Amino acid sequence: MPLIYVDALDDPRLDAYARLTEAQLRSKLEPERAIFIAESEKVIERAFEGGMEPFSLLMEEKWLDAMLPLIARMEERAAQRPGGELPVFVAPHDELKRLTGFELTRGALGAFRRPTLPALDDVLREARLVAVLEDITNHTNVGAIFRSAAALGVDAVLVSPACYDPLYRRAVRVSMGTVFQVPWTRIGDEDVPNRPGCGTWSEQGIAALREHGFTCAAMALSDDSVTPDDLNALLAERAATDGAPEKLALLFGTEGDGLAPATIARCDYTVRIPMAHGVDSLNVAASSAVAFYAFRQLSQLGRKVR
Repeated sequence: MPLIYVDALDDPRLDAYARLTEAQLRSKLEPERAIFIAESEKVIERAFEGGMEPFSLLMEEKWLDAMLPLIARMEERAAQRPGGELPVFVAPHDELKRLTGFELTRGALGAFRRPTLPALDDVLREARLVAVLEDITNHTNVGAIFRSAAALGVDAVLVSPACYDPLYRRAVRVSMGTVFQVPWTRIGDEDVPNRPGCGTWSEQGIAALREHGFTCAAMALSDDSVTPDDLNALLAERAATDGAPEKLALLFGTEGDGLAPATIARCDYTVRIPMAHGVDSLNVAASSAVAFYAFRQLSQLGRKVR
């Protein structure tokens, strides 16, 4: 195990952790060099188990013993690629606290190669319950939605071109690494200008969902909305008549403005979770968890959720 002790974070080999912006890490011009950062032993392990390629690790010395079994497995895989090494940088406590802005109580940071996203057709081929995130511009909400999707058996998550990056450092951390367990990809043409809130992705995206047999349900406040129970009954009746399992895409919009009107108009149904005490709606991450649970019986995995 190549341990590399550093006194400060000005070492150029630590640029990915300490100096590169998220835009630079994504490296759109050179996607083969793109990187994302995972924080904490659990998240690093989930990234590794999800097939992500580790590039290096950075930690305080006191976490080495706890990390050794995982490091050994990561090194074994690294040995199969050109170069064959996994550098493990060890830095002082104060430097790491300065870097992360908080006490790094869960171990380490890991730099991983950013994977190539799968094609939309491949993600949808076996899916029956998917979540679509339109222009959600809060990393905490993105990460929380992925965590709920993993926990409640959602088959895939699709994100619009203007939606924040699920592999952004904070989104990965909030998701507790579940972003590596749920299949996901972008939906809609990234080359088409997409101002947040205009719903231009949905003309192409919803058409693609329908081609794969999905009913599209907008989670939105509307006078003609139905409840999750209502929609479940409608889908069950249709499945009994047609003799085929239903496929459902749940669409969620950004906090505050919600889904674009054009997106809602293109959906088959508008769904609203009933509220009490004069509350009009839930935070988008909370509403996603309620919806995923309500429709869990449709998914390939959710039927196992009790």
